[in-house]
Amino acid sequence: MPHIKVEPFNKDILDTNKAFNEFVSFRAISDDELFAVAYEGEEFLLTLKSDSDGKFLIKYDKVTRPLKVDILKNAIAKFAEILDLKIIHSNISSIKSKAPLASSYQKSIKDFENINFGEQKVSLEVGFGSGKHILYQAKQNPDKLYIGIEIHTPSAQQLLKQITLQNLDNIWVVNYDARLLLEMIDSNTLDEIYVHFPVPWDKKPHRRVISPSFLAESMRALREGGRLELRTDSDKYFWYSLETFFAYPKIDVDVRKNRELEVVSKYEARWRRQEKDIYDVYVKCEELSQKQDKEYSFDFKIDNFNLSLKDSLPKESQLYEGYFVHVERIYTMRQEEGLLIKVAFGSFDRPEHKFIVLTPTQAYYMPSRPVATSANYQAHQRLQEFMNV
Repeated sequence: MPHIKVEPFNKDILDTNKAFNEFVSFRAISDDELFAVAYEGEEFLLTLKSDSDGKFLIKYDKVTRPLKVDILKNAIAKFAEILDLKIIHSNISSIKSKAPLASSYQKSIKDFENINFGEQKVSLEVGFGSGKHILYQAKQNPDKLYIGIEIHTPSAQQLLKQITLQNLDNIWVVNYDARLLLEMIDSNTLDEIYVHFPVPWDKKPHRRVISPSFLAESMRALREGGRLELRTDSDKYFWYSLETFFAYPKIDVDVRKNRELEVVSKYEARWRRQEKDIYDVYVKCEELSQKQDKEYSFDFKIDNFNLSLKDSLPKESQLYEGYFVHVERIYTMRQEEGLLIKVAFGSFDRPEHKFIVLTPTQAYYMPSRPVATSANYQAHQRLQEFMNV
């Protein structure tokens, strides 16, 4: 995590330093302080916290972080440079800047809101890890587009590098939650959905990729004859998945054990040496699905903004049928009348985490609008109700 620790300083300079106020879009205060930064084409938040000795830690906010780590390092360094802060510890200057990522193959979740693949053959790999499987498939099938989605940022960065090194042009990389991306894909689009060696989450089964809702979305997004392919070394995950699949109203399931693939990860090679069983489950889509309605607006219409809203927003999570809303923290903006609200909302098993910037003249989500899902839209409408009380 890029960060620096600096000696105590007079925080009055945060208001009086002209260069700093040009660097920062706004400043918001709660138990810690957040600074909105538009830097190198990205908008995100930096945070300033004090420790027991009065020293300050400057780092990035996880909700708004961009994929490119170098942008964060450079922004944190500039934060300290402008204010002429004395750095005690840093983990950003000792690491040399890396070559730019293959950004033309890096896609955001927003890119899928209105995309139509037409006759293009498309497959999706959920949690590609080292990327060996998706790279192999892309080489073998140059006429097919492979979308790889991975929530682990270093893995996404590594795959982007390999795409360039191997001179491939048929892979897109998305650093996001796969369960949300799947809902963005049009019905009857995908040839395959690969879920290879997902984290078993034996102690937190609600975090598993395979679930009734994921299965339903997969069957909708797959074309007729397409298939969902699960590969796992976990006995518990295998039996849990079978139970989930067979609970579906109409299903075609094929199961194989210890099948060898053309490409093997280092972890699978290790499990084979240990004679550990590996299961493959194939779920075939047998029928066409209806087109989905994705015409959701996430604009806010605030009738009468007032700072007293800070006290009227619900303090506890609000649970509804199919979705929830939780106001996590409320920040007060400095130098202008406004609030910065940190929220979690949407589906219980794939929640969104966002900030809402709220002033007398504007209200918007940061760093971007929520993914256009029905659960997110219902939660958005409920948030708007809270803000208009």
